[in-house]
Amino acid sequence: MSPIVSKRSLEDLRHKCDIAEVIGAAMTLKRAGTSLKGLCPFHKEKTPSFSVNPQRQIFHCFGCGAGGDVFKFLMDFEGVDFVTAVRMLADRCGAKLEYEDGEPSPTGGRDHLFRILSEVADSFHRCLIEKSNAVEARTYLKERDLASETTEAFLIGFAPDKWDSMLTWGRHKGYSPEQLEEAGLVIRSDKPNPRNPFYDRFRNRLMFPIHDEQARIVGFSGRVLSASDTSAKYVNSPETPVFHKSRLLYGLDKARRHIVQERRATLCEGQIDVIRCHQAGLTHAVCAQGTAFTEQHARILKRYADSVVIVFDSDKAGRDAAIRAAAVLIDVGLVAKIAELPNGEDPDSFIRTQGIEAFQAALDNSRSTVDFQINVLSEEHDPRSEIGIMRITREVLMTIARTPNAVQQAKLIQQCAQRLNVPIEALQTELRRIRLPAPRREMEQPETRPDHPAAELELARHLCQCLDNPETVDLVRQYLPLSMLQDTVCRVLVEIAIEARDSGRPFHDIVADHNEPSGELSRLAAAVQEGPTKTGGEYTHHDAVRDLILFIHRRELKRERLELDERMRGDSNPDDELRVRSAQLRRDLKTLQQWDTALPLLKMHSEPAAPSGPSGA
Repeated sequence: MSPIVSKRSLEDLRHKCDIAEVIGAAMTLKRAGTSLKGLCPFHKEKTPSFSVNPQRQIFHCFGCGAGGDVFKFLMDFEGVDFVTAVRMLADRCGAKLEYEDGEPSPTGGRDHLFRILSEVADSFHRCLIEKSNAVEARTYLKERDLASETTEAFLIGFAPDKWDSMLTWGRHKGYSPEQLEEAGLVIRSDKPNPRNPFYDRFRNRLMFPIHDEQARIVGFSGRVLSASDTSAKYVNSPETPVFHKSRLLYGLDKARRHIVQERRATLCEGQIDVIRCHQAGLTHAVCAQGTAFTEQHARILKRYADSVVIVFDSDKAGRDAAIRAAAVLIDVGLVAKIAELPNGEDPDSFIRTQGIEAFQAALDNSRSTVDFQINVLSEEHDPRSEIGIMRITREVLMTIARTPNAVQQAKLIQQCAQRLNVPIEALQTELRRIRLPAPRREMEQPETRPDHPAAELELARHLCQCLDNPETVDLVRQYLPLSMLQDTVCRVLVEIAIEARDSGRPFHDIVADHNEPSGELSRLAAAVQEGPTKTGGEYTHHDAVRDLILFIHRRELKRERLELDERMRGDSNPDDELRVRSAQLRRDLKTLQQWDTALPLLKMHSEPAAPSGPSGA
């Protein structure tokens, strides 16, 4: 279970981290009156509907409904949970967190691994730059035309050709061999050796630190320097408490913002390809980390992108891998295209020899997955023969069947029909016969946003926007029992508005006291603060709140009447008490049409006392 951050720490952190600065570092914002506006990072749009209010320290998108405080922004933008968002902000402003038991941030757990790996990455990098035994590594980088600025940006390093350099470094730094083993830096020997039971995992290799989405170093990939070296070309960190290769995309820490801005990503096959793309200015390139591209990788990209262009090596293995990766991307609802490079080329070699303009043209001319797959399959099967067309069609339909989107599926079927000169109806018939295994969805639950009753949401909106009008807030206090509000979050917002009226504290400060893991209270609070209300002319907040109180009372009586009618229908001989109550409910519903006639009834049915404070969401 994650530790609970103390309210005092959260409040201090909120005051230290200005939401405008945090969001402004992630996207472009422009001043618009007292607010800041920009293109929403959570949905695709051409006209800015994303607003940041520095006074209230909230954000809200009028297009997709995203909103909340600075913690909620990081949760949505970075795809992390509440505690991680808090820690990210604490790291940003150098704040020390305290937890409910009063203890400061723990130094055990994963934190010490992040510290060890960060220090090791610096050590490898200094070795590359300064040590005489790294001459071959420096020569290799120079021959690959990787600039010193690029080497610095990606913190590329060198692991010396020794069996115990890591152990020596650990002793100097005060880290035990067991801690280095947990970080994936040393290996425990299979042979009994009481004098030296561990040895270095990485030796005589160019070292590429691997970052997670929060830019923390979680592991390494070590590449051999010489083609004559018979050992594995790449050695990666093993699975550790912080390194899970199926959940990591190399370069994503640097590419994420650019991917969000353009809503598209470029997927390469190797780390050097990604580094080459970034050095050339194509900063939305990433690659899978030492493993096949998985559904988890695809779902990570889906947080930030709508479409992905795959550009793998041009050999058969690369083309087959591109088709498999495209199928995985389609499976999660992304648009996948595949770029073709000349035979023998990969992104690194192509950019070096032909330039970034030619590479960009290859990306711009990328083919749909169906087009590319048909081209590849046509080299293996004769599309002019009956058996050939059947095999090609079967393979392509297996890919098309993976999309969860009916529109995308229809478009891909149309492309397939045109390319193979096969009737769409025939393809649709064959597609219905294909039964793919159900994809595993437990890795990431799709975001579901609860539907809040419109009347209760509107009531909260009016109250929080007219807190300087105590008579309007008092209408709810006097005439609306809060137990009639069906939605928990809306009820808490109304309670907060009443508390803000009583205490004089700002509405958003009280909301901040009630942070909860889902962030829904924060999001909805931003929506009601920033959203428009149905007022204008002579129709005021006061009028609107009175109408909403009447509506909620009528809703409650209608519910009771329906239950009563159901009981009476099930009873062949209902007693007089039920009949009398049913008739009374009908009269009361008529009375509640107008405020003046409803006032005596409202006084009779309403609770006289206001709540003492929000009950929590």
